[in-house]
Amino acid sequence: MSIMQAPRDDLAPPKDDPFTLAQLAEFDGSDPAKPIYVSIKGTVFDVTPKADVYGAGRSYNIFAGKDGSKGLGMSSLKPEDAVPDYRDLNEAHRKVLDDWHAFFTKRYNIVGRVSDHPVKDEDAPSV
Repeated sequence: MSIMQAPRDDLAPPKDDPFTLAQLAEFDGSDPAKPIYVSIKGTVFDVTPKADVYGAGRSYNIFAGKDGSKGLGMSSLKPEDAVPDYRDLNEAHRKVLDDWHAFFTKRYNIVGRVSDHPVKDEDAPSV
């Protein structure tokens, strides 16, 4: 199994529906009747098509139902790193995080934004 896949040209127009971090947690792959969402830098992606990777008990489920931006930037699967606040990432890790965001943007539908994300646009470090 691999998360690597070609970019898609059939994505729906991005949505801007607000999700709190608590609401996002409901979409962690534990309920097969609900989609699986992953947030990166506050952008919420529907990763349900890759339930084999993000679903309950799967390798990247650590990021399902949450914004794990810091962990993605660090290439870490440790639960303590899968948190939304990425302000203390160094430049190299911020680049990795930006690359993940770009990767997801080309492959998964954007279904909303995290309304209570700890990093606001004006706080976000630029690469």
